[in-house]
Amino acid sequence: MNIGEMLLFPVLFPLLAGIVAGLQKQEKRRNIWVLCVLVIECISVLWLCQDTASLTVWQMTPQTAIAYQADSLAKFFACLICIIWLLAGVFSFEYMKHEQKPERFFMFYIMTLGALMSLCFAANAVTLYLSYEFMTILSLPLVLHTGTVEAVRAAMKYLGYSIFGAGLGLMGFFFLNSYCDTTAFVAGGSLNTFLASGNMVVLQIVYLLMMIGFGCKAGMFPLHAWLPTAHPVAPSPASAVLSGIITKGGVIAIIRVTFYMVGIDFIQGTWVQHTLLILAIITVFMGSMLAYKEKLLKKRLAYSTVSQVSYVLFGLFLLHPIGFLGALMQVVFHAIAKNILFFGAGAIIYKTEKTFVYQYQGLGKEMPIVMWTFAIASLSLVGIPPVAGFVSKWYLAQAGLSPAYGAIGLVGVVVLMVSALLTAGYLLPIVANAFFPGKSFDYSQIKKREPNYYMTVPLILLAIAIVALGLFPQGLINEITKISNVIF
Repeated sequence: MNIGEMLLFPVLFPLLAGIVAGLQKQEKRRNIWVLCVLVIECISVLWLCQDTASLTVWQMTPQTAIAYQADSLAKFFACLICIIWLLAGVFSFEYMKHEQKPERFFMFYIMTLGALMSLCFAANAVTLYLSYEFMTILSLPLVLHTGTVEAVRAAMKYLGYSIFGAGLGLMGFFFLNSYCDTTAFVAGGSLNTFLASGNMVVLQIVYLLMMIGFGCKAGMFPLHAWLPTAHPVAPSPASAVLSGIITKGGVIAIIRVTFYMVGIDFIQGTWVQHTLLILAIITVFMGSMLAYKEKLLKKRLAYSTVSQVSYVLFGLFLLHPIGFLGALMQVVFHAIAKNILFFGAGAIIYKTEKTFVYQYQGLGKEMPIVMWTFAIASLSLVGIPPVAGFVSKWYLAQAGLSPAYGAIGLVGVVVLMVSALLTAGYLLPIVANAFFPGKSFDYSQIKKREPNYYMTVPLILLAIAIVALGLFPQGLINEITKISNVIF
């Protein structure tokens, strides 16, 4: 089997392996199976990274096909997703003892990974759209898992917003099909400028609607409201991947449409670019403000995701190589940090059943590993050196301050700084109260509640990664620069 044919493996293997996981009732056997599946998936993706490959699975018409490609962008996102998915899966082994029907959770958890791999390796608009919809459908049971009234409502809201957003994207694909030379993703874009010249305004409106639609999954205003509803009701490992990874599905779609279909020249300097930058800036500020006011930890983290993922969108919509670099670095650093924070929230719920931030006094004494890793992730989201979040925010600010963007770029950078202060305001007091509960705190009530290694090892590994990438970011910068050089 050549490397091109191997492109189907990371897509189909989790879909089939997930069904097997759902049939495993015995805990130990199920955990071993899930671990083996996730490790094999990681190995297969890393093997695909050795070369560029493509595969056409089904040629429906001369212009439409189900096809996959292992280009640099696909490999970047696939590696990130597989590594995070593996660590979240290990964390789930212990956490899901706290929940009903763990076999159903792991079935859809693994199958969702297959949909995400299909999205990453999608070579054209048709494959991307189908993968995007499958990602929504297969991740829906993760939100619905507990079966409570709140979970059902949150799942329906997630489904409704996602389908509406994907519908806007599909409408755009239908429209662009008449103006692009091919539906395949081509670095730099495939829009035929001669055909588009007489319909520029209509095409710009269509592109804007597509960005709003795919921005739904990324939590961009005005289609952001599903995030703070879905995250608190889902099991914490599901909340972690919804926040850290599923939101990046929207980012992948936005990158593919912007840089691989319509092209930079079509958007740069237009009212559409300005509108999208304003929407991203509004989302950054709004998400931070709502997180600052929220008392329920998982909902606070959900609002934080609304804000932090829009840092990525701000960098992308600048249409600048430095902004693109900062955006993709933020993708990695946010995925790591937000998984740490949701893992920490899950560990606290699992061991103490405490869900509100004012209940966490003294937890640093009871759960030192959990709270230390929580502190490191919080510093990264704020953007304090030497942790990784500082590096991505530095590049985003550098791009925003370019004279080409004028007042919008300057306002964007100011909002990023204000958001960083608000992030410090809603995360660092949690850490301070956990380690320094004050003189009035009854220290006699402290008892060790540290979770087992299934929970602590993923937390430690992710915390090490976020510090190491902050101290030595050059390797990641080089990989992202390779992607940037192809499309700019």
